[in-house]
Amino acid sequence: MFRWRLPQAVCVLSACVCLVLTYEDDIEVNYADTYYNEITEGDMAEPTLSPGPCSSPDLTKWDKIFSMLENSQMRENMLLQYADDIMKVEMGSLRGEMLRFLAQYGGSCGAAVETAGRRMALQLEGRLRETLERFKLRDQTYAAAAGNSVGNSDHLEAMLQQLLSAVRTQASRFTKLETSCFSNPGAGMGINSKTGSQLPEVGGAGHQEQEVTSQEVVLDGVLAALQQTRVELEEVLRSSRQRYLPAGCEMALLFPMRSRRIYTSVIPDVPLSVSSFTVCTWVKPTTVSNKTVLFSYGNRRNPYEIQLLLGQTSALFTIGGEAHLVEARGVVSPGGASEWIHLCGAWSSEQGLASLWADGKKVASTPGVAEGHVLPDGGSLQLGQERNGCCPLSPSSGVPGFEGGFNPKMAFTGKMTGVNMWDRVLSEEEISQLALREGQGCEQRGNIVAWGVTEMVPHGGAQFIN
Repeated sequence: MFRWRLPQAVCVLSACVCLVLTYEDDIEVNYADTYYNEITEGDMAEPTLSPGPCSSPDLTKWDKIFSMLENSQMRENMLLQYADDIMKVEMGSLRGEMLRFLAQYGGSCGAAVETAGRRMALQLEGRLRETLERFKLRDQTYAAAAGNSVGNSDHLEAMLQQLLSAVRTQASRFTKLETSCFSNPGAGMGINSKTGSQLPEVGGAGHQEQEVTSQEVVLDGVLAALQQTRVELEEVLRSSRQRYLPAGCEMALLFPMRSRRIYTSVIPDVPLSVSSFTVCTWVKPTTVSNKTVLFSYGNRRNPYEIQLLLGQTSALFTIGGEAHLVEARGVVSPGGASEWIHLCGAWSSEQGLASLWADGKKVASTPGVAEGHVLPDGGSLQLGQERNGCCPLSPSSGVPGFEGGFNPKMAFTGKMTGVNMWDRVLSEEEISQLALREGQGCEQRGNIVAWGVTEMVPHGGAQFIN
């Protein structure tokens, strides 16, 4: 039986070998990827085998870029997280400090602000009441003397009434502010106003911040209203100052219009034969021409020994003649001035130094002006006009043809007060004190011409007013 099966096994084995040899060339194995790779073969670095059996091939350029991007993104996230943590800690600490500050000082600071505001409101109301009463007492007399209309007074009184009402409104606002914000300093900040202990927060931090913001809004509104009230009050006070005489003066000379017949003659008590002097005056011109005479002294030989003049926008001062001129520009507003102006002219024969002062400040100074000159005695002194040598000046105006010596184009129109003259050069401090609008400069009188003491005779339509 063995012999019979052995040939069969040999046949089967031969058949298998034949099949293998027949299909060996037809079977191919494809190891390539079926998808498209963006990295070309030129960008691929050929791997080099390291001596060790477990070592990996080197990284490609794209692998390095991906690794760098991952590292940078990780570092950026770490820095952002670190900065966020710092900001949270710092802001939390700052918020805690602000809440502690408000809890400790909010009540006292608020009460101090409220007290100061109320005191300021009361003082402002008192000043307004005083000014209003002063207007009511003096309005009728001043209007009759100065020719002001009643409508202007009514307008100023209405403005004062409005300001008084605004002050009362601000006082009411301060009262409401005290009631709402400062009656319980610990409210809204977690503090018991009686014991000073910490209370549980009601509404959280948002509630506290909202209350603080509302208080700031209220305070800002009160501050803006007070500033507006201050501006309006300054405007009213500036207007009211124009109705009264400066430097404590009680009367003034009114020159109602330009005319050769309107002037004021001055009769000094002592001779004017001096080698130095200072002359000062307050003026409020209605209008100014190219040459408007304020103060003039001269004789038949030289009518221009002393002249204090106004130009369109300048002040001028001459001694011994028009050739010796000191001029300061920008002293007067174009066309005239709406406010009182204090002018002084000083001169010394020893050095020939002439100075011009406006509102207490030296605005011009010239050396070598009439050096060695002495003012002659026996001349005529007048305000609001100049004498041109036509005829002798007399205190009375009955001299025939006397008016022919004046030029109406040079006449002063407006108000004048505080006219004084000294036989010396005043110091800077003395002139500054004379020029104080709210001071008592009219009480400092000159020893040659003294305002309110030396005889001054108005002519034409000139007159003294209160």
